[in-house]
Amino acid sequence: MNNIERRDRQLLYISDEAVFEEQKKCRAILQKLNFMDRADFEGIAAVAKELLGSSEGAFINPPFYCDYGSHIHVGKNFFANYNCTIIDVAPVTIGDNCQMAPNVAIYTAGHPVHPAARNTAYEYGIEVTIGNNVWIGGNTVILPGVHIGDNTVIGAGSVVTKDVPAWRVAAGNPCRVIREITEEDRNYYFRHIPIDSEALRHMRQMWESGSDPIRFPSAER
Repeated sequence: MNNIERRDRQLLYISDEAVFEEQKKCRAILQKLNFMDRADFEGIAAVAKELLGSSEGAFINPPFYCDYGSHIHVGKNFFANYNCTIIDVAPVTIGDNCQMAPNVAIYTAGHPVHPAARNTAYEYGIEVTIGNNVWIGGNTVILPGVHIGDNTVIGAGSVVTKDVPAWRVAAGNPCRVIREITEEDRNYYFRHIPIDSEALRHMRQMWESGSDPIRFPSAER
């Protein structure tokens, strides 16, 4: 196998000239994205679509950094805020309606722990998967091999080293589950501050019309 084939099978590989050629294509698109007019929302969305392996309605607030772009697959309405980094040596698959706060970093890449193996220039990538309706707080780091379930919230500053189940609030370093998300959470927007009547009325209209993408636990259990 060549190194691209080894990389794509999530085996140890070396970044040779063929690998660098793929990265050059990505960097050309990133150059365009990261230096374009920040007020050109339509243009930014178009370049985001060009960059990502697959997307529908994705928007990225530049600057944004990745190795390939083509290894990143996002669902509907993906949003990444400023300074997001996705090291997509292996596939990064993200579901519908996911939001990332500033400075989120997703790493699929790694190197052997022992220096003798690491100094051979072999490295690897292990995929990361994030479900639907997930919100990732600012300055969160997600490490190789992590799977995050649907409808979960990861608190700011977390280092996610292990899988996180669906319908959870999780945070910390290392990231741990704090509590389950329940139907009661529908009534509040920040800690115990209730949603005001005007906003709640509008939300209910959206839910009743079927435009609400969220499906709460009562509908699934």
